[in-house]
Amino acid sequence: MLESIYYVISWACRRACPHCYDERFRPYSGGELEAITSRSKAAFPAIVSHLPETMVYTDLEDQREDGSLAPKVGRIVLSGGEVLLDPVRTEVLYPLLGTLTERYKATGGVKLVIQTAGDLLSPQIIDDLLDRDVWMISVSSLDDFHQPVAQEGREAFRERLAALFESAGMRASGLQSSVRKWMDEDGPVYSFFGATPDAWIGKLWPSGRAWENGLSKATFKDNFCNNWSGGLNFLNVGFSGSEVAIDPDGNLYPRLSYGNVTEEPLIQILESLVGRPEFEAIAMGRPERMGIGHGVDVEGFLQLSRTANARGEAYVNRCIGCDRFH
Repeated sequence: MLESIYYVISWACRRACPHCYDERFRPYSGGELEAITSRSKAAFPAIVSHLPETMVYTDLEDQREDGSLAPKVGRIVLSGGEVLLDPVRTEVLYPLLGTLTERYKATGGVKLVIQTAGDLLSPQIIDDLLDRDVWMISVSSLDDFHQPVAQEGREAFRERLAALFESAGMRASGLQSSVRKWMDEDGPVYSFFGATPDAWIGKLWPSGRAWENGLSKATFKDNFCNNWSGGLNFLNVGFSGSEVAIDPDGNLYPRLSYGNVTEEPLIQILESLVGRPEFEAIAMGRPERMGIGHGVDVEGFLQLSRTANARGEAYVNRCIGCDRFH
């Protein structure tokens, strides 16, 4: 019923990268790590119970000869933090994978994606993931911000992990980070991407440590909402392009939280937003129009979007205007 759900299962990470969009992604240890893992473990059963009954959606861009539109199987991306970090991997990720497979096995299935920095991958972990029906392993660290990758070198890192994947019977995905249409591949597949200048995330969201460190290079023309993994089409329930994000505590996004999936069904939350101009504007990739019904025209939104970054430089981006409007 949705093309994609991006589920961040834990705040725990191996490092606190300077470009990260949320300062809660950082190393935790001892009792703090135990507590944050327990919180994720306690939340995911309620979250899964409130996910759509099916992950089969209608592809508006794939019309068959008889005029009908093709049904496709959607994906759930499990990310962090670092999902392969112990004890997140053993206490949250592995049980969650089993729960998701069980939930969707009778309603068309689901494509499960693991997003990881990759430096914890081993032949055993790859086998463990494939044994749990993972369709794709996506390595997200091919940039200069992830220190282990920068030290080893991007190509050496990519080649080393690609050899591990190939040895496990996986093949390279045809995925391009800037293109949405990549769901028709048979798995298991692997992919690589990172916050590089050529990627749509390369300008960096103005939030978290990226904002605190003055790293975002996005201007007003860099419209993060007008991307398939931004806010674009997030209200198109049942159809292609529909994607939402869920944090470890069940809060539902894009960008700003609109409800909590531990408390009410995801589809019910989305249906409550349909027809409301401020959310329809986001879904259309035109957040500058979200205030039209509230006395804030496009010029007013542009003014809301102006600020100064941590370096004292003039900064104008729609994300700033959206945050201030809401």
